[in-house]
Amino acid sequence: MSGCPVMNKRIQTLKYILSDFLSATLSWNVAAFHFKQYLASYSRNEGISASPENVYFYGLFLVPVFWILLYFLSGYYKEVYRKSRLSELLQTIGITFIGVVILFLILDERLNLFLYNDSLYLVYFLSHFLITYLPRFTITSYTARRIRRGDIGFNTLIIGSNAKAVDTYLEIKDQAKRSGNRFVGFIDVDGKTKNLLAGYMKHLGNIDNIRNIISEHQTEEVIIAIESSEHHLINRIINKLIESDVVIKAIPSIHDILTGKVKMNSILGMPLILVSHQLMPAWQENVKNILDFTIALLALLITLPLTLFLIAGIRISSPGPVFYSHERIGRYGKPFTIYKFRSMHMGAEKNGPELSSKNDGRITKFGKFMRRTRFDEIPNFYNVLKGEMSLVGPRPERKYFIDKIVEKEPHYLHLLKVKPGITSWGQVQYGYAENVEQMVARLKYDLIYLDNMSIYVDLKIIIYTILTILKRKGI
Repeated sequence: MSGCPVMNKRIQTLKYILSDFLSATLSWNVAAFHFKQYLASYSRNEGISASPENVYFYGLFLVPVFWILLYFLSGYYKEVYRKSRLSELLQTIGITFIGVVILFLILDERLNLFLYNDSLYLVYFLSHFLITYLPRFTITSYTARRIRRGDIGFNTLIIGSNAKAVDTYLEIKDQAKRSGNRFVGFIDVDGKTKNLLAGYMKHLGNIDNIRNIISEHQTEEVIIAIESSEHHLINRIINKLIESDVVIKAIPSIHDILTGKVKMNSILGMPLILVSHQLMPAWQENVKNILDFTIALLALLITLPLTLFLIAGIRISSPGPVFYSHERIGRYGKPFTIYKFRSMHMGAEKNGPELSSKNDGRITKFGKFMRRTRFDEIPNFYNVLKGEMSLVGPRPERKYFIDKIVEKEPHYLHLLKVKPGITSWGQVQYGYAENVEQMVARLKYDLIYLDNMSIYVDLKIIIYTILTILKRKGI
């Protein structure tokens, strides 16, 4: 993308937010004027429990904020450069309807709006929808034109190097309307082919160093264009791409088209299969993030007296620091520092990384108590506040053990699609793993979680975790 991709996305997002804020303010004034006209026809304001003027002035700020939060939760601000105007129209209608119902349920309690004029619902819905959608349509249409002119583009990498890759490149390049792809180069899949695509763009390497290539070239989109003879490598390619937050597309085969697996992003563009990172609907993912932050903050405040007790217990039971921190691997393979209360004696890993077991002599007596109750993981809530972890998700591992697991089960890398969690379905169902074989056995539960991610499933796992802690079984 022209300029700094991250900064441009922020500016584009701010355009939509500012437009929505001003639109919400204007539509609120339209509704207030309509209400005031009808209210003026009544000589007495029986049934009104609050001043309409006060509600109006409070609403000038609170109502637009309400709408911005609602749009954020719906995921409207997530893909600001890849919007479909038809989808935007339908989404705006749906969210406007939901928002108006919520607002009027609240206002009916304050002003008894039905007592005066029930057409306010229709007036507010129509005014808010039209005043909101028209600026959105203008911004989206202008952005689409800039993409087609080539003013805005997405750094794109092609995986593949032979006939299909060449055909894909030429078809995208020769489209009457540009798709926004700016090709930074291509990588081959086995290092043995003739690389026909080298005549059209730069050869950047092979799939073994794809993560570094994506980072170096600020790649936003990857197109998999491999030959039929190379399809046995598709799992390896996808596993490599999981560690990068990029849009992944692939050339469909005739079988894919006939079985309905091709999800079109544009009627006019080249047909490509979209390989989505999104495991939850956007609104659920946003709600999950808000719940994570809120619950983590409350948990740290509520457990403060317990934290002081644990600090004293650790100090008395064994010499050394109170907290234990080391590097774990998070979403998209990004390392982060995890924090826990120290439950082992100092120098427990002087011989290298080692998993703990039930009768592990490295664990202190007080540490055993903390592990049974999982109090040692209270500092994990700090990682949740930082956005590095979630309340529910696959437990984060060290790179040393991830490499060992991947040797036996490459699908482990799929867990890197999501934030790691304080608790997980794998821990609830399987418990702590004492060796790599058990970690591989536990993997199936976490993969099942990925296929069934939802707010409901998260709440269910949290409840099971709390019950396990109350029974002092540990996990």
